[in-house]
Amino acid sequence: MGDLRDLTSTEAIAKLKELAEGVKTCMFCTKLDEAPFSTRPMGVQEVDEDGDLWFISAASSNKNDDIKQDDKVQLIFSNPGNAHFLSVYGEASIYKDKKTIEDLWTPIAKAWFKEGKDDPDVTVIRVKPLDAYYWDTIDGKLFSLIKIVTAAITGKQMDGGIEGNLSV
Repeated sequence: MGDLRDLTSTEAIAKLKELAEGVKTCMFCTKLDEAPFSTRPMGVQEVDEDGDLWFISAASSNKNDDIKQDDKVQLIFSNPGNAHFLSVYGEASIYKDKKTIEDLWTPIAKAWFKEGKDDPDVTVIRVKPLDAYYWDTIDGKLFSLIKIVTAAITGKQMDGGIEGNLSV
């Protein structure tokens, strides 16, 4: 059984930032009230001091259209190699102002926009978390792997994970 550690405020934002920016890519899900919901990989640009997650996106994308219809989104981050997992449910907002685009622009984003940051199709999406949950390791990847192997050999239950709510 894992260790339950709910985090609030500054600790929650730090954990959210650590996991989201460490994993970098999430499955960005929209149309949550439909089955199947729409999902696609997206790279997070940053997690700010308020715990908001920022993405660069095309105005013409289905994702942006979905957000205009329903601003609720689910972000799922997974890095099994490091045993880091994060699920964020939140409200998405779309920005087109040049300052926000300039602040978050990276050279990698040019691969999706012919005219770079001045492309009229460039937008930025901010996701404000309403609910977040994380799974992490207590001891780090190598020690956790050793504990898993030991538990499998001895038949003892694994106890090395941390999980909890993040109240941003």
